[in-house]
Amino acid sequence: MEIEDKITIIEGPPPTFEAVSDGWVLGLTEGPTLSEIALTRVRTFNGPALVERCHRAWRHQQPIYLEFRAQDGLPQQAPIVAARHLQTDDGDMLLLWVRLTSEDVELELTYTDDELDDDDFDMDDDDDFDDDDFEDFLDDDDDDDFIDFDDLSGPRSLS
Repeated sequence: MEIEDKITIIEGPPPTFEAVSDGWVLGLTEGPTLSEIALTRVRTFNGPALVERCHRAWRHQQPIYLEFRAQDGLPQQAPIVAARHLQTDDGDMLLLWVRLTSEDVELELTYTDDELDDDDFDMDDDDDFDDDDFEDFLDDDDDDDFIDFDDLSGPRSLS
């Protein structure tokens, strides 16, 4: 019996890999080379069969790979270290955790904050910030922390 050693993405854009920081993933990163575990989501027609293909390979202590085309169109392979099938409204979804080496990883940082509005950064022409606005932010108690350079009539000691 021959075990298929890869799952191939045949059509569509290159997969998007998401960094994973779940605790259980730390045990999967051990190995002779530095690597990162990343998650990718793939739509499929036969999710349970593909998960079973992974389980068969692992049962026989064989690696199984995700084969895909990179952004430059060249074929790439990444070892699959975990797999899960989900049934969604759009059809079968295969969640694959793959090992990416440091050369394969391109980091994209994003930041989202639900509390910030785009309106927080909108400034009309009337909203020019000047020195008078800065003084509004200072409390009278904070004045002791600043030296008034306009009032330097003589020697002064700082305590």
